[in-house]
Amino acid sequence: MVEFKDDGTATTPGKLRENRDAESAVVADLVAVELDDAGLNLNAKRLPILARIYGAVVLLDGLATLPIMVISILYAVREILDGHVHVDAMSLTFILSAIHAVVLVVSAACLIVLGVMLLRNHRRYAARWTYVLMPLTLADGMLSLALTGLGFNLLLPLIQMIILVVISVTADPSLSEERRLRRALRRMDDRDDYESAVAAGMLGRDQSGKGYIALDFFNIFWLFTIASVGGLIVETIYHMALYNGELQDRAGLLWGPFSPIYGCGAVLVTVCLNRLWKANPFLIFCASAVIGGAFEYCTSWFMEAAFGITAWDYTGRWLSIDGRTSGQFMFFWGLIGVVWVKWLLPRLLALINRIPWKVRYSLTAVCTVLMVIDIAFTLMALDCWYGRMAGQPQDSPVAMWFSERYSDAYMANRFQTMHIDPSKAGRM
Repeated sequence: MVEFKDDGTATTPGKLRENRDAESAVVADLVAVELDDAGLNLNAKRLPILARIYGAVVLLDGLATLPIMVISILYAVREILDGHVHVDAMSLTFILSAIHAVVLVVSAACLIVLGVMLLRNHRRYAARWTYVLMPLTLADGMLSLALTGLGFNLLLPLIQMIILVVISVTADPSLSEERRLRRALRRMDDRDDYESAVAAGMLGRDQSGKGYIALDFFNIFWLFTIASVGGLIVETIYHMALYNGELQDRAGLLWGPFSPIYGCGAVLVTVCLNRLWKANPFLIFCASAVIGGAFEYCTSWFMEAAFGITAWDYTGRWLSIDGRTSGQFMFFWGLIGVVWVKWLLPRLLALINRIPWKVRYSLTAVCTVLMVIDIAFTLMALDCWYGRMAGQPQDSPVAMWFSERYSDAYMANRFQTMHIDPSKAGRM
């Protein structure tokens, strides 16, 4: 079929497609330029006064904490070397304490940098340092949990994590630009064309061009959630195929179909391999196998150190490493990494961007709160389960509440792959 333009010239369908592709490319280029210009304007925009106050607080906190921590560590090392203090350097408690001290020192140094970035109004760099501090804050809370159990010791890391998330969302120019585009869409006459032009290559993508996906809180949260559900489904099907249709509850949280191990693994692989999305699949396979194996090993170690939990044991399998990971599952991690980076990530990004503009950030905020509550109650339930198994008195109102609603039988049925041995934990 041949179509005729207004000037009488003929145009074939192939030519029409070429013209549309060229127009889309031009529109995408214009949008990219607009995003870059907007990013510069957003970088120049001053942060809210509360963010700058927080910057001053964390700067002073880091400046006070860092020298105290360094001096304390040096003093403790000297006391140990002089023989004034006797410790078992191979004990789990000592190893956890040493790692915790290192994490606190690094966090204090990063807080100083974040405070300077916030006070100097460097939005983009401030957002990046919040993303550095988030895993450090998480590590601080997890190590504190492993050493002293669940209590007020986790309050400060929790508050800091919430503030870091708020600061990152406020300061990150890419998220600010998405909100600006959302407002612009309401004023566009041809909204669908503009939205499709943005979604064609810009929305949710890494604007620097160095990686595939923008590593902001919005994208990371939904990748975590989708991978938590998808990983649970895959593992359940795998178990059924391996054990003649036996259905086993392999969820990792108290409520909902979530396996946070797969969610965290997906986020870790995304963050580490985001810049390799165009690389050779074999390179992605090798990197993902190492990352997945190391993550699986560390997760198993932490669960045992914090709660005495053994969730899997690969002892006797091919290339088993302390029973915590093995060559077989590292191979699976490698395959999953290739599929994730090369095939799933672009499709998941398109799926995430189908969340309507009107509820995009409000829905994410609500789901984040629900997920945090689920994780918090799961940790409290595990802590109370550990306390009962260890013979600790459960006379506090919280412990009694969990004992009534989440008894040993309930926990064993909910977490069917987990077995608790309090003697393996590294608590003080």
